[in-house]
Amino acid sequence: MNKLARLDRRHVWHPFTQMRDWMRREPVVIVSGRGAELRDVHGRTFLDANSSIWTNLHGHNHPGINAAIRRQLSKIAHSSALGLANEPASLLAAGLLRAANKIGDGSLEDAGRRRQAAALQNRRLEKVFYSDDGSTAVEAALKMAYQTVRRERGGRARPKFVSMQGAYHGDTVGAVSLGHIDLFHGAYGGLLFKSDAIMPPYCYRCPFNRAKPGRDDARNWRKCNWECVGQAARKFSAQKKRGNPYAAFVYEPGMQGAAGMIPQPPGWLKQVADMAREHGTLLIADEVMTGFGRCGGGVRGSLFASHREHVQPDFLCLAKGMTGGYLPMAATLTTRRIFDAFLGDYDEFKTFFHGHSYTGNQLGAAASLASLEILASHPSARARQTLEMNLREALEPLWLLPNVGDIRRTGLAAGIELVKDWRTREPFDLRRRAGIRVCEALARRGVLTRPIGNVIVIMPPYCTTAAQVGKMITALGDAIREVLGR
Repeated sequence: MNKLARLDRRHVWHPFTQMRDWMRREPVVIVSGRGAELRDVHGRTFLDANSSIWTNLHGHNHPGINAAIRRQLSKIAHSSALGLANEPASLLAAGLLRAANKIGDGSLEDAGRRRQAAALQNRRLEKVFYSDDGSTAVEAALKMAYQTVRRERGGRARPKFVSMQGAYHGDTVGAVSLGHIDLFHGAYGGLLFKSDAIMPPYCYRCPFNRAKPGRDDARNWRKCNWECVGQAARKFSAQKKRGNPYAAFVYEPGMQGAAGMIPQPPGWLKQVADMAREHGTLLIADEVMTGFGRCGGGVRGSLFASHREHVQPDFLCLAKGMTGGYLPMAATLTTRRIFDAFLGDYDEFKTFFHGHSYTGNQLGAAASLASLEILASHPSARARQTLEMNLREALEPLWLLPNVGDIRRTGLAAGIELVKDWRTREPFDLRRRAGIRVCEALARRGVLTRPIGNVIVIMPPYCTTAAQVGKMITALGDAIREVLGR
C-alpha cells in the first residue's frame, strides 16, 4: 500500500463515509488533475464524473483560474473583512449581483412575459454576504430572514421556516434544522429547531402519480392533478391561519440534490413560489448545487435555476462551483429590504452578528471572478449546451437495463435510480449497498462518482468531451450489469 494511503487510513476521518468499510481497502489517493481527468499515486487516470462532489465547473488545472490565483498571490492572500474591504471581493460582489439580476434568456417577446420580468426586477438582489461553504451560506440567510421577519412583525411570534421533504441544506445546526433526511439528520434531533416540510414533486415515486412506469423520465409520463402543489397550499394556509405565516420557504430550484437527484416538473416551482409570496413568506433559494449553469442557463440565459421558472428569490445562496471548484467560498445574496432591517445607530445593536474569519478571502474571490468571466464567455455557454446534448444522448441506452428505474436530468446534473425491476419500481434495501457497489465497479473502469443511496450521480465538469461522456455512461452500464447481474 502506498505511503500516503497508509497515512490516510491511520489519521484521516472522511465525511459521510463509513470508516470501517473505508479501512478495508486501499483508498484512491489523488495527486493531480487536468480537465475532466484525475490521476492517482499509482499513475492511474480516472474521469471525474461528479465534478469532485459537484464543485469543479471548468475542469481541473484551468489556465485562466490558475493565472488569476497567481496574480492575486503576488499581492495578498487574505485580509480580514471585519470592517475592511478588499479589491477582488468588491469586484466579485458586483459581478455576482449582475449575474443574479439577469432574468430570462434575452428573448422575452410577448407582453405577458415582459411584465413578469419587470416584476422580478423589482425584487433585485443588491447585497452580498460572504462565507465559507453552502452550509454557512444557508445559515446566514436563515439568520437574516429570522431577524428581519421578527422585527417586521414586532417581535410577537417566533418566525418559522418550511422546506421540502428530503431536503438537505448543509451541516451547520440551522441548515440541518431545515433538513428532512433521517439518515443524515436524525442523530442531531436534540440540537435542532423544528421546521415544517412540504411534499416534493418526486414524480417517479409520487403516490398521486396514476401512470404505469415508462421508459422515460417520470416527469414525462406522470398522470396527476398537481396534488403536491395542493398539499403545499394547505400547509401555507394552515400556518397563516395560526397568525404566524412562514418566515421563509427554503428550496433547491430545479433539482433536489442529496434527496436523490429529484427534479421538479416545469411549473412546480413557479406555483409554489407564487403561493409563498401570497402568504407573506420570503424565498431562500439554495443554489449551492444548481447554480452557475449546472441546472439552468443557455447561451443568453441566466446562470441560476430559479430563473428557469422566472422566480427571483429574496436570498440566493451560492457556494460549491463559485470558485470553479478551487477554494472554499460562499455567498448569500439578498435585497435592500433585508439589508435595511439591520441598519441603525450603534446603540441599537442591529448589527448582523454573524461572520467568518475568511469572509471575502482574496484568493477565493479572484478564482470566482475568473470563473464568472469564463461562464459569461460565448465558448463556455456553447460548451455547456453541447455537453447537455451529449449527456442526454449518452444516457438513452441505459433505459434498456431492467435495473434502471428512472433516469432524471436537469441541465448538466443527472441521477440514475437503481431498482430491483423497472416494472415494479421496487427499491433495493440500502443495506445491500447497490449504489455503492456500482460506484466501486465504476472506479475499476476508471470513472469516479458517488451514489446517493440507490441513485448514481453523473455531473461532469463543463469541459468534458463527447468521448469522455460516452466512456462515463458506457462504464456505468457495464458496472450495473456486473453488480446487479442482469
